[in-house]
Amino acid sequence: MRLATAEINLTALSHNLKKVREFAPNSKTMAVLKANAYGHGLVQIAQNLNEADAFAVARIDEALALRAGGLVKPIVLLEGFFDKTDLPILLANNFQTIVHNETQLKDIESCDLDGQLTVWLKIDTGMHRLGITPSQFSNFYHRLTASKNVKPDIKLMTHFACADDITNSMTQVQLKLFEAITKQVKEQTCLANSAGIIGWQQSHGDWIRPGLMIYGVSPMLDKSGAVHGLKPVMCLKTRLIEIKRINKGESTGYGANWVSTKDTYLGIIAMGYGDGYPRHAQTGTPVMVNGRKVPLVGRVSMDMITIDLGDVLQDKVADEVILWGPELPVEVIAKHAETIPYELLCNITPRVDYKYVE
Repeated sequence: MRLATAEINLTALSHNLKKVREFAPNSKTMAVLKANAYGHGLVQIAQNLNEADAFAVARIDEALALRAGGLVKPIVLLEGFFDKTDLPILLANNFQTIVHNETQLKDIESCDLDGQLTVWLKIDTGMHRLGITPSQFSNFYHRLTASKNVKPDIKLMTHFACADDITNSMTQVQLKLFEAITKQVKEQTCLANSAGIIGWQQSHGDWIRPGLMIYGVSPMLDKSGAVHGLKPVMCLKTRLIEIKRINKGESTGYGANWVSTKDTYLGIIAMGYGDGYPRHAQTGTPVMVNGRKVPLVGRVSMDMITIDLGDVLQDKVADEVILWGPELPVEVIAKHAETIPYELLCNITPRVDYKYVE
């Protein structure tokens, strides 16, 4: 019997990529697959994103795993390379690199390569994480265009800090700054992440880089994917492994911090923080059992969660339990756990079985 299982709906994945293209029909799509494709399975997801124009990952080992899996599309390293010795590997595998600091630029200029790299120059327009300052742009751009190791079509990129909040003016400030910095050059651009794609149409450059929305989850504050026409790709599920009768005034779990206010039935399910379920999910966090929502009670432990099935027993051991999925958005669980959907999806652990379905 399968217990903790992440069921990955490949039909929903294809649907979401089509919705991305509807949001930005004139832009090429760079599908973001970092962190094991946001917990969905790096190679398997990439193999089912045939309509994407390129892939993006954070680290070179993720890019190498894609090549080992038979993927031939262009791959962009969103954090760039970390050592000069990486450059021949990038060239041999057709990896495209971000350049965001002086060290990377000097390494490219001084390296003896047998060909030319495709480079994305990242500009810090206000995120203040990775990227060159606006005042550095002219120097970096001209040095890259002069380098024998760089293809002439330098691509330009930035990253938004607050695009998930359409009431925040910072995105507009970043857009104007990027335009002002780059208006003298005619190069391809990429500004919009998932939130930019949905909330800021003016940010749709030559390229877009959808991440979270590909997986059916909303990147916008207090929204669910369904609002944007997206479908959840992951359904995290498990089984009831025990049912117990408990009396009013009795407790359950570590710390005995939940005490029942009535006679009821408790269900014990095979899921815990050892599987990636959030330890800090609060009492009252919903799960789905036989088509109805029931609350989590007590503390989440490593291997098990306790749920309140109610005072009339309707369920039996081995019944399926859904932790999040189409009927129970991961955004809801994130709110109860005081975290974000990104963290929940990325935290799925290796002991969870993956099942890919159409």
